[in-house]
Amino acid sequence: MVTIISLIFIIGYAAIALEHPIRINKAATALITGVLCWSVFAVSAPDKHIPSHLLTEYLGEVAGILFFLLGAMTIVELIDAHDGFEVITSRIQTTSKKKLVWVIGFLTFFLSAVLDNLTTTIVMVSLLRIIIPEKKDRLLFAGLVIIAANAGGAWSPIGDVTTTMLWIGGQISAGNIIIQTFLPSLACFFVPALLITRQLKGNFQFPDKITGNRNLSTSSKDRNTVFWIGILSLLFVPVFKTITHLPPYMGVLLGLGIMWVVTEMIHSEKDEAEKGLFSVNHALRKIDTPSILFFLGILLSIAALQATGILSDLAGWMNSSIGNIKIITVLIGLLSAIVDNVPLVAAAQGMYGLEQYPTDHYFWEFLAYCAGTGGSILIIGSAAGVAAMGLEKIEFFWYLKKIGWLALLGYLAGAGVYLMQLYLTHG
Repeated sequence: MVTIISLIFIIGYAAIALEHPIRINKAATALITGVLCWSVFAVSAPDKHIPSHLLTEYLGEVAGILFFLLGAMTIVELIDAHDGFEVITSRIQTTSKKKLVWVIGFLTFFLSAVLDNLTTTIVMVSLLRIIIPEKKDRLLFAGLVIIAANAGGAWSPIGDVTTTMLWIGGQISAGNIIIQTFLPSLACFFVPALLITRQLKGNFQFPDKITGNRNLSTSSKDRNTVFWIGILSLLFVPVFKTITHLPPYMGVLLGLGIMWVVTEMIHSEKDEAEKGLFSVNHALRKIDTPSILFFLGILLSIAALQATGILSDLAGWMNSSIGNIKIITVLIGLLSAIVDNVPLVAAAQGMYGLEQYPTDHYFWEFLAYCAGTGGSILIIGSAAGVAAMGLEKIEFFWYLKKIGWLALLGYLAGAGVYLMQLYLTHG
């Protein structure tokens, strides 16, 4: 049984990693992999009730992550439908290429901590297409956005799906992950940004690049209202969890409910056809549903490996062969550049329990940083990279040559900052 489940998972994992060459959506592969792993477990188990009971137990944890993502994605789509991000982007006025590196970089870094790295990348790359006419310069900025978005998402409990998984799983607390990983994440972004500024000279020739000729579908009042309520709803989630001790998805669903009421009130005077574009129903149709199904499939697959004891055996082998948990964590981060970081973190959660590494142990903090930022090294290593690749048609080897080494230096710099910080605080 263990051998068959392991083979199914390895084959499924390979198909997920090779999504683009084989042209099969990774969500489909993940769903098949998850169901087959549990099916083999169910057929092989002596007591047929045990797999069903364990599946129900694991599904409760998985559902918490999925509902969180569903709510957060819908809130972001509502903001975007109301041109809410114009509140931020319209304030970018500089034409200096060097200054724009820092404006775009810091904006991406902090925006991804509030939204998520995927959504932020889509917003920022779309902005770059407006303000930077030359493809060569724009691709360099797109690479910066990928690095900054992944770095910014890593230090926030709601900024990256892997950090969110660790937060929901009880491995980290919201306040502590911000305190412990902010400086490493900042270093991860700062080093590549500094090197990119050395490659750019001169100014852009479009002083009215943002404020001119934009077709906005909402009034300034509506844009500001929806933007700030949406952002405050997302920021309130950690506060809600701290006060009520309820799972984070409850806070997101509360925020979504409030957003729903507000948008219905704003557009109450419009007819159904006009109001539909700004409704939650429309936002739900626009969210990335395949990604949610991918998370469902891969998390169920990992749960099957955990239920059958495969992950605990793997953890034992890694500890005996490598030994140093810090090195293991750095390697997990580098591996996330090749394969998706979601199953890597899910596997780590299954391999190492809270009894071994309790809440806010440095292993979980370091894992959040490494898994969140290591994917920037290759363009296929993160959702942000894949999104930018699709929007700007960035070639794999161009990214590897121009941006990959910058991302690697940033990743290692951030890891060094975290380990130095750990040494200074814990000795």
